[in-house]
Amino acid sequence: MSQQLISSHTPWESSVGYSRAVRVGDQVFVAGTTASNEDGTTAAIGDPFEQTRFIFRKIEVALLEAGACLADVVRTRMFVTDINHWQQVGQAHGEVFAEIRPASTLVEVSRLISPDHLVEIEVDAIISRGM
Repeated sequence: MSQQLISSHTPWESSVGYSRAVRVGDQVFVAGTTASNEDGTTAAIGDPFEQTRFIFRKIEVALLEAGACLADVVRTRMFVTDINHWQQVGQAHGEVFAEIRPASTLVEVSRLISPDHLVEIEVDAIISRGM
């Protein structure tokens, strides 16, 4: 089975050795995604709700390039640096997934790659689900 590698063309992908997303058959796996702009700056510093919204827009772009859409998402994993942000992150998640209702996990981690990142999210999708 062939793989399709999706890139967001950030410098980290080649230096660290990963893809924004990978499609294998009808499955798409989107790597941990933060509120990083293409130039490496962080969007919505200090705002977990807006960082989460930014992240889901970024994930949607990767899914679309892989031939999937948000309706195909079957699993989300959300990592927050402060569990007290769960309601803001959950609200942004609900804006996208209220009707789709994927399996979901939200956990607190000690830190992310940048102290400005409050949230990191990865998703798995099965393309046939939303079509």
